[in-house]
Amino acid sequence: MREQEDAYGRLLLDHLEGRPAQEIVERDDGFIAANQGPAAYFAPYGSWPSVERRAMRYVRGRVLDVGCGAGRAALRLQERGHELVAVDISPLAVEVARRRGVLDAREVPFERVDASLGIFDTVLMLGNNFGLVGSAGGARRALRRLHGLTSARGRVVAESNDPSRTDDPAHLGYQKRNRERGRLPGHLRLRVRHRELATPWFDYLIVSPADLEALADGTGWRPHRLIRDEGSLYVAVLEKA
Repeated sequence: MREQEDAYGRLLLDHLEGRPAQEIVERDDGFIAANQGPAAYFAPYGSWPSVERRAMRYVRGRVLDVGCGAGRAALRLQERGHELVAVDISPLAVEVARRRGVLDAREVPFERVDASLGIFDTVLMLGNNFGLVGSAGGARRALRRLHGLTSARGRVVAESNDPSRTDDPAHLGYQKRNRERGRLPGHLRLRVRHRELATPWFDYLIVSPADLEALADGTGWRPHRLIRDEGSLYVAVLEKA
């Protein structure tokens, strides 16, 4: 990733160094959202959403932390004694994670994670990071690939946002257009902006629990546990079929 494209990483670095920062997410239909401030990416375990804290109980063994960001999950797992590799596409995010104490943080896009990183017992995709699979086809390919990178007791602990739990006309209209194009309703095309920087456009997938289960079918994974509350956020724990 080129320096002028690393809007997300610069956002994290600015927050770490005490400069004002605000994450802006732009969708390809022109919808723009000012997300929660970057402090959430640095949040201590006690202030995480309850579904995330409950999901951490299912993390075991050697861990691959996908989309590590500022390292909040990696630091928590290190404290618990886990061996882990934390990966992110953003070079500045990796720098921030290292500066905060993550021992093994690497600049690796999710789609390039391979056997060179070793075998894992848990693949952690916290912070809505199941979305990094990009599309329905990308999800199936990613799950098959992760099957080969995990031990016999391997798990995927994946967080997503259920797109069916909205009544916002802007989101419902976007979902309708996706269905008309033969896509899952939560298939998003996004970019992140911060100050003068913008990431390249990328595909991002949010799915309902039922859609996630359907995507996992035939990939060697089966649903083991669903962790959710009354909101749209949830974590699915997949185990080897």
